[in-house]
Amino acid sequence: MSVRLQRWLVVGAVFSAAFVLLGLSVARQPLALDVAVSKVLHGVYAEPLGRVAQAGSDVLGPVLPYILGFALLALALRHREHFGLCVRLAAVLLLCRLTSLVFKPIFLRERPRDYPDLSYPSGHVVSVASTGFVLLLLCAWLWPRLVRRVAVAVAVAVVLSAACRVVLGVHWVTDTIGAVLAVTGVGLLSACALRLLPPGDGRSLDG
Repeated sequence: MSVRLQRWLVVGAVFSAAFVLLGLSVARQPLALDVAVSKVLHGVYAEPLGRVAQAGSDVLGPVLPYILGFALLALALRHREHFGLCVRLAAVLLLCRLTSLVFKPIFLRERPRDYPDLSYPSGHVVSVASTGFVLLLLCAWLWPRLVRRVAVAVAVAVVLSAACRVVLGVHWVTDTIGAVLAVTGVGLLSACALRLLPPGDGRSLDG
């Protein structure tokens, strides 16, 4: 095992552990940050800003992994030489997305206001972060020159998604932080296991 791979495994493990520790610390009682932000935004979901947040939440949410999944399928069918890559990327996408579905029943955290389903981690933010993580891997392999631009776009999308969910009052701030920690941790560990981390020298699979 290379030193570089070992480092990524350690980083992935640290992020995964941070996700679990944060979940345990907020499962019974929200942090002061959560309470403060919730008080400031109390009732905003019913105002015009809330309608804007709802529109953003509709776009930046669970639909994105499905869109990327279909895109990976189309890429695999059109370029058979990338079939194995697309299958592995789809596996990472699924594992990252499952962090919300699997861990919500474990932490059993209540929402800031009456709302169906549990709270930690945010499924919407997990969806956006999962899509962004896999998209970054895809670009790193096939179009490395786009990685920086895509990384910026992904970061903006994740922040906007998190902001929308908090403004709507359906998630605590730490729900969104936990979502990013979970996706980063599981994403790195699964990418290492599936040998998806790019060479690191700027080469693409086509090179």
